[in-house]
Amino acid sequence: MTTTLPDSTTARRAMIDSQLRTSGVNEEFALARMLAVPREDFLPADKVAQAYTDRSVMLGEAGHLAAPLFYGKALLEAAPMPETRVLVVSGGTGYLAALLRPLVATLTEVSAEDAAAGKVTGEYDLIVIDGAIEQLPDALAATLTDEGRIVTGLLLRQVTRLATGRKVAGRVNLLPVEDLGIPVLHAFDAPKGWTFA
Repeated sequence: MTTTLPDSTTARRAMIDSQLRTSGVNEEFALARMLAVPREDFLPADKVAQAYTDRSVMLGEAGHLAAPLFYGKALLEAAPMPETRVLVVSGGTGYLAALLRPLVATLTEVSAEDAAAGKVTGEYDLIVIDGAIEQLPDALAATLTDEGRIVTGLLLRQVTRLATGRKVAGRVNLLPVEDLGIPVLHAFDAPKGWTFA
């Protein structure tokens, strides 16, 4: 009887060495979590072969599993601490929550649709969004504590970027960190206005 565990572990180590370390993700806590959590466990059987490629795996209505580099960079920007109360806006698989859960005090996971519709309760020190958003709803920003932080993908002029923000005087401004390929969460699309040709 053959097991796929050694191949999976080898694939995760190769992902760390060829995708994360070479792109500046070198902090041990992030690498340890990326090594510990098998990406294939969050994919349907027909997509498992794509688990460690350097691009996102799209799952249709079920969401996505973003590229490893997005998660590695998001972990670095999140810089979770043992006392942190975290809200994860899911991309559909639960992978990001699995990466963060052992590093923080509490973690709540909600769907992108519920987060975009303002159906989030509680107060959080950190919000991490598994995907790129076009706008941050006021109701979601309101769940951040004063000086609370957010890490998300941001869609600006059809380009996705990793972005961070902090709540200061009741407002959250998102600042792009770097361009990355990140799946877009259309629940956060801005309303389209009239255009004239």
